[in-house]
Amino acid sequence: MNILDRALPWALGGAVFLLCAGSAYGWAGVATTLPAPVALAIAAAAAAAAVVARRSVWPVTVMAAVAYVWPAMWPPAVVASYYAGLHLGRRRALWLYAAGASAVWALGGVVSSLSGGHRALAMGSSPNVLILGGALVGLPLVAGLWSHARRQVLVAMRERAEQLVREQVLRADQARAQERARIAREMHDVVAHRVSLMVLHAGALEVGAPDERTAQTAALIGDVGREALSNLREVLGVLRAQDTSRDPQPTLADLERLLAQSRALGLVVNRRDEGQARPIGQSAERTAYRVVQEALANVHKHAGGAETDVAVRYLPTGLEIVIRNAPSAAREELPKSGWGLVGLRERVELLGGTLEAGPCDGGFQVRARIPAA
Repeated sequence: MNILDRALPWALGGAVFLLCAGSAYGWAGVATTLPAPVALAIAAAAAAAAVVARRSVWPVTVMAAVAYVWPAMWPPAVVASYYAGLHLGRRRALWLYAAGASAVWALGGVVSSLSGGHRALAMGSSPNVLILGGALVGLPLVAGLWSHARRQVLVAMRERAEQLVREQVLRADQARAQERARIAREMHDVVAHRVSLMVLHAGALEVGAPDERTAQTAALIGDVGREALSNLREVLGVLRAQDTSRDPQPTLADLERLLAQSRALGLVVNRRDEGQARPIGQSAERTAYRVVQEALANVHKHAGGAETDVAVRYLPTGLEIVIRNAPSAAREELPKSGWGLVGLRERVELLGGTLEAGPCDGGFQVRARIPAA
């Protein structure tokens, strides 16, 4: 499209030159008495003015007046009238152009009638002057005005469409913000309240525990509950569009602490690292941490504390996390949301990775491949 826009003025200039040369040498039945070099020079000047008519209409207007009155060349008048209608948006400028064009056209008729010969027969009579003026000046001027009006309508429609899009985006952002605020309120009122009660009861149990093992278990429950409240506060901050960048997010460096918490709850967890450890990006490491966290939570809830192997494999293109628990006896399952693995899969796929979860050798396995950032 840009090539066409650049080539169009030059094509117009070439057409004006050829038509001017043709009208000067009698293609239209009206031959000029000017010497050939003069006629070609006028045709070339008119063509050059037509090339720049898109930027300024006055050069081609002047050349149209000169070319029509003197050698009776009509193409510049057509180009000038069209671009006048296209670019002269103010009514006063259009009236001035119309008056000037009428005067030039009348002067050309006078010159034609006084010159005699074919030119007087073709262009010197009053009816011919009116007909040619309407065809070569009036119609192009109307066409230019129509194009100008059409452009204004298209610009207005485009601006209106852009405004509607901006308003729609704004309404969608407002709706999302309101929904996030609603979810944050519900999570605060329900989840945070229940976890806070759990932490309080754990603290009370720790103080009044009959033996050391019970006190340690109560202290661990309290620590896990306080960490859950901290994570919940971070999530609520995100939902409320607050800046939580000051709170560091867990990465693979915090994985051993996560495994230690599960071991303290009685779960046998074996960790195995393979490959050369290296940074793979905060987003990838944070996602890997959440995969292990969710998998261990599922083992606690659904596998009766079965022995679990956690493998961290550093691959050339990223990281592979495999969590597999041994077969376990049937037990009464805790309530489950059903969205943990679904959310994990979406989170991994957002980074371009894959997550697989399913039964394996009587137990359950979660395998995630996360590409490095």
